[in-house]
Order: sequence, then structure tokens, then C-alpha cells
Amino acid sequence: MAVSSAISSTIMASTALTAIRSSMNVHMLQPPSITIKASMQLPQSSITGDGEGNFKRRPLLLGLGALSLSLSPATSIFAEEIPESYSAFVDKRDGYSYVYPSDWREFDFRGHDSAFKDRYLQLQNVRLSFIPTENSDIHDLGPLSEVVPQLVKHVYAAPNQIVDIMEMKEKIVDGKSYCTFEYVLTSPNFARSAFATIAIANGRFYTLIVGANERRWRKVRNKMKVVADSFKVLDI
Repeated sequence: MAVSSAISSTIMASTALTAIRSSMNVHMLQPPSITIKASMQLPQSSITGDGEGNFKRRPLLLGLGALSLSLSPATSIFAEEIPESYSAFVDKRDGYSYVYPSDWREFDFRGHDSAFKDRYLQLQNVRLSFIPTENSDIHDLGPLSEVVPQLVKHVYAAPNQIVDIMEMKEKIVDGKSYCTFEYVLTSPNFARSAFATIAIANGRFYTLIVGANERRWRKVRNKMKVVADSFKVLDI
């Protein structure tokens, strides 16, 4: 099946960006010592260069306690209440937000803008990446029934992995299109299940992936689905 030029360009850009970032000495993101309210301005000391003229920021980490305060900028981001046992991650500068299990910790995942993982089971994690795009909506890439398999096969999977896509759902929130899909990557001795949510906004193609070892997937699937469904892009 032929791949549209739009999705082909997206795949090439994603692969190239991952290779570039993987070759860099990426600094470990340190968790902040305090919870920062969404209405506060980030100090310059919290911004560090990544070596390419871009910057890595320490975006806002909003716990359940912080959300109960007066957070006028955040209330529009999280119109719905954050689920119990989850915390919210908001990067207003890069234009996205999502929730993650409160007992997960932040870590550095090469080629990604943010990431959190289980304290004990490191393969249970969520990570967010984005690449530049000239498209304005995920449907500009082509039929999603064709786009999603190509993304999973050529970007998410290794050459020796078997790809199975379990389900795919679309939604529109605040005029922006999202597609969330579940997939399994199977290697000779290992399998991993995950949800991915993709969206286009701000001239960027955003991808959030949250997953776990296939052996634990039945136990944690609903927990991972909450994270995948929470992803939102913000205007910047």
C-alpha cells in the first residue's frame, strides 16, 4: 500500500530527529523540589540548553493538592477533574498536557520532550515527543487507517518486531483532532503493549505513547488508557 507523501515526510522527520537526539548527551531532567502553580512564570534558571539552540524546560507539575488552589490558567487546560491517584503535567511553552500516575517519576527518554515511569517497573512509562510539520490536522496525513499502521511499523517498531494494531479511535476536542490506538510489538523473546495518541497543532506533530510489558498489560491497561485519553494540545 502506498504511503502518502505527508506521512512519508513525517516518518522520515521522526526517524531523523530521534537519531540526532540519540547521538546527543541529553541532560537528565531533575524533578522540581516544589510544586509550581500554573500561574507562575518559570525562572530563567530552570531553562537549560540541549546543544541545538533549543531548550529543555522544567514544565509545570500539578499534583492534586496544587489543583485545588486558584489556578486560572490551568482550569481551562483541565476542565475535567484529574482522576484520583494521577498528577497533571503541563508544558505551556511547548503546547501540551497529560496526566500520569502520581507514583511515577520523571526521567530522561532520549528523543522525547518529557517522560515518566513507574518507580519499580521501568517498562511501564509514558513519553511525549513532537516534530515540525506543515500539516494542520492529522487527517492531512491521509486516511488514518493507513497512517497508523505505517507509523507503528516504521517509527515505533524495530525491524525484527511483529506489529499488531488492536483498536483505533478518533475524537475532536476544542476543534483539534486526536487519534488514539492500541498496539502490540512482539519480538522473539519479548512483547510490549501500548497506547499512542497523535495530534497536530502549533506546526508540530505530537505523539504520546504509554505502555507496559505485555505480561502485565491486562492488569494495567485501564490505567494506561487514562493517560492516553488525557493528552491535549494547547495553543502557543
